[in-house]
Amino acid sequence: MKIYNQRVQQLTDQQQADLVNQQANGQFLQLDFDTRQRSRFRANLQNGEAIGIDLPRTGTLKNGDVVQNASGDMIQIFAKPQTLTKVTADNAFELMRGAYHLGNRHVPLMLVQHDNDYALYFEPDYVLADMLVKLGLTVSEVAHAFEPETGAYGHGGHSHGHDNRLSHADTQSAIVGDLTKATFFS
Repeated sequence: MKIYNQRVQQLTDQQQADLVNQQANGQFLQLDFDTRQRSRFRANLQNGEAIGIDLPRTGTLKNGDVVQNASGDMIQIFAKPQTLTKVTADNAFELMRGAYHLGNRHVPLMLVQHDNDYALYFEPDYVLADMLVKLGLTVSEVAHAFEPETGAYGHGGHSHGHDNRLSHADTQSAIVGDLTKATFFS
């Protein structure tokens, strides 16, 4: 079994092309959020090949991250769609209230903007969903890749060993109503 033990920070054009070819052959990983938080695990590539991941504790694997083994073989990681709770509201203020209550409970939270619509996503919890419904928010269950916010300082705002790197230029923020950029974090 091949063991992948190093993150690849930058790719050459050739390496990027190789990864595209690997995807066509099922040589990539789709992992849910819980698995991407672990630094050591076994997994099967989409083509069925068993591999191991043994990384330093350097944070959560993000959608699109690439890992490498001692021989230089690379595998790309993708966020697997998983069951999530989606939260929407009639207006930006109500959605901010929901984000406040979830953040106050340290819930990993993903913020998504599509056109002029905003939504919050978190891993299913019927108690939290019920609280949000009582606040007047709309709650539904969906399948979606989960990439929660990392916090104001890239590690969730507390010293719990969260990811502290910024990469892939995919820092997510929400623009709410007439407010300037505001990032909600868990």
